[in-house]
Amino acid sequence: MAYDIEGPYLRTGQVAARAGVNIQTLRYYERRGLIAEPRRSSGGHRTYPPETVTLLKVIKAAQGLGFTLEEVAELLETGRRGHPTPDLQERAKAKLAEIDRKITDLNTMRDALGRVVAARCTSLTHCVCPDCPLPYAELAGESTR
Repeated sequence: MAYDIEGPYLRTGQVAARAGVNIQTLRYYERRGLIAEPRRSSGGHRTYPPETVTLLKVIKAAQGLGFTLEEVAELLETGRRGHPTPDLQERAKAKLAEIDRKITDLNTMRDALGRVVAARCTSLTHCVCPDCPLPYAELAGESTR
């Protein structure tokens, strides 16, 4: 059944522009099942209902919170069941804990890099700086045993 693209339906470029995504992203989300397959106009053009723009913005916002596309798909599916579930809250708490772990790891790396810079290290394996924080000397000793 063909639908007229006049009225509430939007063409691919219109949806992409209004949602702030490119056309390839729109089609990819369609293939992944994140958005419904569009209707076709009598001329064969894809036509989307206006709520597709909102859905795309929701998907991008969820990605901005750190959720993967797989996680977004699962959350959307939960939401499509039509009743609230604790799923988003549970996943948001888990994502927050994951981010906190990453921040801790990044701070550890930052501190270690700060020691490397402060010591003026010049090589991972043959550094000549005094009090080198890199373990190259320990590694070199192990390789000669």
